Amino acid sequence: MQILAIDTSTEFLSLALWLDGRLLSRDIHAGQTHSQQILPALRELLDEAQVELESLDGIAFGAGPGSFTGIRIACGVAQGLAFGANLPVVAVCTLLVLAQQSGATRVIACLDARMGEIYHAVYEKSGDVWLEVNPPSLFKPEEAPKVTGNDWVGVGTGWLVYADVLHGVYGTQLSGMQTPEHNSYPKATSITALALPAFEAGLGSPAHQVAPIYIRNKVALKMSERVNR
Repeated sequence: MQILAIDTSTEFLSLALWLDGRLLSRDIHAGQTHSQQILPALRELLDEAQVELESLDGIAFGAGPGSFTGIRIACGVAQGLAFGANLPVVAVCTLLVLAQQSGATRVIACLDARMGEIYHAVYEKSGDVWLEVNPPSLFKPEEAPKVTGNDWVGVGTGWLVYADVLHGVYGTQLSGMQTPEHNSYPKATSITALALPAFEAGLGSPAHQVAPIYIRNKVALKMSERVNR
C-alpha cells in the first residue's frame, strides 16, 4: 500500500508518503504560504521517493478542524490530485491525528481556534482502535467539557495558548501535557497511520465526496467584539 498524506490545518505544512512500510515526510513552518509551498514540496517528496502520483493507492488529508483557509487548501489539493490520478481519498479529523501521535491512550486534544476558543475532542484507545469519548466541538477553554477518570494527556496548540485555564478545568486528572516539541500540530505521518486501515478496507471515497470539517461558521470578530475583548 502506498499513500500520500497532507495537512495544512495550522501554520505548518506537513506531507508524508507511506510506501509499503517506508515513510518519507516534510514538515515546514509555512505561516500563510501553504498554497505557494505545497505543490513544490510535494514534487520534491515524490522525486525523493522516486514514485509518481498515479502509482499511489490513495490520498489522505487533515480535514479539520483548524485554520479555515488551511483546511480548504488541504481538501482542494487532495481532491485535485485525486481527480487527476483517479485515486480514492480519506479525510481524517485533525484532533484524532493529535491523539494518534501523542503516544498516549487517553487524550484530550485541543487546537487553538483563535477568537478566545478551542477546538476540542476527547479520545480513548482500546487496542488499536480510537474511541471517541467527546466529539470534535468548539468551546471557550474555561467551558471545556469534563472527563471521568485520570491519566489524561493534553495535546495540541490549545494547551499551549490556554495551559493555565485548561489545567484549571482538568487539574489532577492530567498525567501530562505535551509541549511544542512534542506534536502540538497535526502531522501527516500520523495521518498515514490512521488512513492506512481505511484504504486497506476499501473505504476511500471519490474525491468529490470529501469535505473539510469546519465546526465553526464564524471566521472573524466584529470590530465591536474586538473592542469589548
